[in-house]
Amino acid sequence: MPLQNRVTPTGDIIATPHRGLFTGNRGIIHDPATKTLLNKRWSSPAWITCLCEFRGWRRPVMARRSWTELFFLDEPTAFAAGHRPCFFCRRDDAKRFRAAWEKGNGASGISAKEMDAVLHRERLDRGRKRLHPLPMPLSGLPDGAMVQQGEDSFLVLQGRVLRWSPAGYADAQGRLDDARLLTPPSTLRALSAGYQPRLHPTALS
Repeated sequence: MPLQNRVTPTGDIIATPHRGLFTGNRGIIHDPATKTLLNKRWSSPAWITCLCEFRGWRRPVMARRSWTELFFLDEPTAFAAGHRPCFFCRRDDAKRFRAAWEKGNGASGISAKEMDAVLHRERLDRGRKRLHPLPMPLSGLPDGAMVQQGEDSFLVLQGRVLRWSPAGYADAQGRLDDARLLTPPSTLRALSAGYQPRLHPTALS
C-alpha cells in the first residue's frame, strides 16, 4: 500500500503509487513508528525540492525521526505547491533559480531564508493553499506556471494548457474561464525571468 507522501500542485499530500521526478521536504511531519503523517503539514518554512538520487545515498522512506520524504511529479508541481530547489543536492539549479528570482522580483543578494519567508506568505492562506488572481491572460503566463480551476490543476506550456494528474499530464478539455494562479507570484516572476523548470515527460509528449 503506498504511503501518503506525494505532493499535488495544491500542496496537498496524497497516497499514490506514482513517485515522480523529485523528492523534498517541509521538515518532520510524520510518525516513523506508523509511517503516517501527523496533523501538521509543515514544520519549517523551508519547503525544498531535492534529487531522488544523490551521491548514492539511500533513505528508508518515513522510517526515521528525520525530515519527511515527499515526492513530486516534476518541478512545476513542486513550484505550484510552494517549494524551491535545494541548495545542497541541487546547488546549480538553486543558484539559477535564485538569480532568476532576484531578476524577476527586483531583488539582489537574497538569501534562501529570505526567499522562504516570501514564499511562505504566498503559498498559504490561514493554513490552506493560497490561490492568486491571474496577473495576465493564460496565454501570457510563462512555461511551467500552474493554475487551478475547480478541482483540477493545469500546467501552462508553449501556449497549451495540460491537466495534471498523479501519473502525468493530458490535454485539457474545455475552456478555463475561471482559473486562479497556483504558482506563488514570486516564483512566477522567476519563471518569466528565464528559469526553466524540469518537466515530466508526459508534458512533452
